[in-house]
Amino acid sequence: MVPLHDNNPTKIKPWVNYGLIAINILVFIYALTLSPEQLQGFFQTFAIVPSQLTASFQSGNVAAIAGQSLTLITSQFLHGGFLHLGGNMLFLWVFGNNIEEKLGRVSFLFFYLTCGALAGLAQWALSMQSDIPMVGASGAIAGVLGAYILRFPKARILTLIPLGIFITTFRIPAIFFLGFWFFQQTLYGFASLQATTSIDSGGVAYWAHAGGFVVGLVLAPVLGLFRSSSPGPGRGRLRS
Repeated sequence: MVPLHDNNPTKIKPWVNYGLIAINILVFIYALTLSPEQLQGFFQTFAIVPSQLTASFQSGNVAAIAGQSLTLITSQFLHGGFLHLGGNMLFLWVFGNNIEEKLGRVSFLFFYLTCGALAGLAQWALSMQSDIPMVGASGAIAGVLGAYILRFPKARILTLIPLGIFITTFRIPAIFFLGFWFFQQTLYGFASLQATTSIDSGGVAYWAHAGGFVVGLVLAPVLGLFRSSSPGPGRGRLRS
């Protein structure tokens, strides 16, 4: 399902959320200017390459570990195509503003980057020797979804569902919509283990999604998700 937009006005302007979206778009535009060889080098440097991260840990070299660990952050701003970028940014646009409002700007930024880093480690743990770069903000955004389902479980998501040539709408509570999303990611993750992990085949890093979601569930309350008494969200609009 792909988010369209969110009607919800927040008490504070979600500048951090907007900034994250802008940085992702700008990095993607920059990547488009690179030659294939330069792009490969760019990803090798700033994406998570599991085998390189593993080698750095095994080396015990502090500088190497620090350098490779930094990719847990930088990889969150890299994307593999227009659909990859567009889907992630739309989800962040719909759900991120409400979580930034509840956590505050500094805590939200820390929360977002931490969820993304730990989500990357969750996928790395299953693909330690893979040479395929792992990129994308999905793990961090999954953390935002985990926080959202805790704070706004009854928020209604207006979902457009195609039925043949017709399109109908349903208002689905967030706890069901996002709960099904998490179940789906976990199911696909287990399915991928039957043969090879998704990152090994260059596909979707489902365990990063599931891992980020769980980190969001745990970390958001610690950072004050329920401390704010400001009004809840409006109704998001999504389509499948």
